[in-house]
Amino acid sequence: MTVRVLGIEGTAWAASAAVFEYDPDNPAPLDSNPPFIETDAYQPESGGIHPREAAEHMGEAIPEVVESALAAADGPIDAVAFSRGPGLGPCLRIVGTAARSLAGTLDVPLVGVNHMVAHLEIGRHGSGFDAPVCLNASGANAHLLGFHDGRYRVLGETMDTGVGNAIDKFTRHVGWSHPGGPKVEEAATEGEYVDLPYVVKGMDFSFSGLMSAAKDAYDEGTPVEDVCFSLQETIFAMLAEVSERALSLTGADELVLGGGVGQNARLREMLATMCAERGAEFYAPDARYLRDNAGMIAVLGAKMFVAGERLSIEESAIDPNFRPDQVDVTWRAGESSVSFSPDDGAEQRGAEAVVTVEQVAGATDRIVKRRLPKEYRHPDLDARLRRERTVAEARLTSEARRHGVPTPVVRDIDVPAATLTFDSVGDCDLGAALTTETARTVGKHLATLHSAGIVHGDPTVRNVRVGDRCYLIDFGLGYHSGHVEDHAMDCHVFGGSVRGTVAAADADTLLDAFEAGYAAVGDDAVLTRLREVEGRGRYT
Repeated sequence: MTVRVLGIEGTAWAASAAVFEYDPDNPAPLDSNPPFIETDAYQPESGGIHPREAAEHMGEAIPEVVESALAAADGPIDAVAFSRGPGLGPCLRIVGTAARSLAGTLDVPLVGVNHMVAHLEIGRHGSGFDAPVCLNASGANAHLLGFHDGRYRVLGETMDTGVGNAIDKFTRHVGWSHPGGPKVEEAATEGEYVDLPYVVKGMDFSFSGLMSAAKDAYDEGTPVEDVCFSLQETIFAMLAEVSERALSLTGADELVLGGGVGQNARLREMLATMCAERGAEFYAPDARYLRDNAGMIAVLGAKMFVAGERLSIEESAIDPNFRPDQVDVTWRAGESSVSFSPDDGAEQRGAEAVVTVEQVAGATDRIVKRRLPKEYRHPDLDARLRRERTVAEARLTSEARRHGVPTPVVRDIDVPAATLTFDSVGDCDLGAALTTETARTVGKHLATLHSAGIVHGDPTVRNVRVGDRCYLIDFGLGYHSGHVEDHAMDCHVFGGSVRGTVAAADADTLLDAFEAGYAAVGDDAVLTRLREVEGRGRYT
């Protein structure tokens, strides 16, 4: 049974319509069965996107691109799919109105598509991967998604601004027109590296401090080419690192790139190198499927339609803040990007290090942790991070033990080689022994750390070892801070790792136990701030 779906997209800048034919019994590769796409992009005269102007453009352009798509259709339309969000409300409303009108005129069902899930699904469809982790790098958003327990789970995301918007803020400061990304990419070809802030918190990340530093560097006379080069090297290294952390956490070995910033050649190069180094597969769609386009709406809409998805007119309101983890994924069954199984072999590979178990006669086994050079990172940045994280891990691991938190004993440190030696602790990672009791204990441990002014930085289910006690390990992203915001981010990182790897029904119970453990020892203000942090996802 072949279905023919008309897709309409208009979240911000691109008025786009597409037609896609899909046979679920004999699905053809994207290269041999591409959707027809017609797009009319909005180009602001100055600065960034102006919502009112973008909506006016959408109102003028949508009828024309839809007419072109219908003219290209080789037969009757079976359904109309449209982007319900996230995006700019005025633009989404115009697209929603057009979709409802067309569905009524053609007397066919309406299908509502999440724009960010469509970015992922066009990559999954094109790659043929079963259960990839997806990095979405677009203008207003940046996040990592993994499919688990019937939904796409947010494994990590920007905690302030989207990656494209962050770059645009710098280019507006310099005086360049929108869009800024291609101009930064071109200028970077003539630049050299200068240090800029690098902010990764578990699998979450932040661009605001980096952008402020880049503006300051430019204002102080650093050549714009050097700032652009360093912006790319820093931002994209952050995205590659958190992608590798997501692969390590879930055990997945497939990564898909989505979003308009994914057109950048340096980002694609970094992700491909990272995946090759760890034996994972990487796929980036053609540029026409990375920028906002109705092709991805039509492709996902066709799959949703075949799965029985229908949207009544009464239920078809747009949602500018429509998160991907709110979508029930009815068109997939049985797969999961979480395939991690505990490996107690003599050598194990994490996100940034190789861990080797060395047996010592008559003594506790030793764990030798070597932070590997990352070929995808600029050599200066890589050396800096490996050095800083090795020193931080040694100091904070020992300091945490002095404050009563179980950690491994540090036996040796070799800073030039970025190598640490510890006593072996625990029998397995927390992911294999996650109960309400162990979750509660981790909550108490984090609260104790925070009371001592220590932030772990990456307290995931992979960075707790369970045996006779729960031991916190891997303090490489840790630092000293007494600020409630930093403590709340620690808790947020732990919560994200739980929600991304266990069943949804169990996650709430486990995180309730975690927070109860935290509240028994720590500051209630941290849990209050945690609620604020959880609401900062950038999907507008």
